[in-house]
Amino acid sequence: MSIDINGIAHLQLTIDRGKNGLEFWERLCHFLNMRTLIKGEDVLYCIGGRTGILVREAAPEKAAYRHDQDTPGLHHFCFRARSAQDVDAVADFAEHQLGAPMLRAASGSEQFAPGYYSTLFTDPSGIRIEINFVPGQGHFEGEGRLAEGGPGPATRYGESGLGQ
Repeated sequence: MSIDINGIAHLQLTIDRGKNGLEFWERLCHFLNMRTLIKGEDVLYCIGGRTGILVREAAPEKAAYRHDQDTPGLHHFCFRARSAQDVDAVADFAEHQLGAPMLRAASGSEQFAPGYYSTLFTDPSGIRIEINFVPGQGHFEGEGRLAEGGPGPATRYGESGLGQ
């Protein structure tokens, strides 16, 4: 037996203290039309778009720890946008309103999925946030890897995309 999941209900992130991270996240979530459900001294929880983002500041005794994206743990996460124009809007907001370090400007790249369009930036703690748009059903239709007649699952993944 198997089930069809209905997305990710929420993500919980731990951020650096004293870097205006909670303000950053609230402004970003509000730009994404999410609403604040919980707002405390060291916690923020925003919901919307069938998604929840809970952000907590690290405990003082653990505040000096720095996460490395190449060690076990979160590398990045990606919000799914409804259009390439939405990706452009978030990239502009992140760079010019939030002052987020931009790791990749909004751009297209066929290496991960047909029509893949995304941007990548970080929050004040260095957590990588991607926003992407993939038209249609992505890998499940047309030239997609899992479409009828497609090449099937990739055997490798990296900067050059998916491959055999």
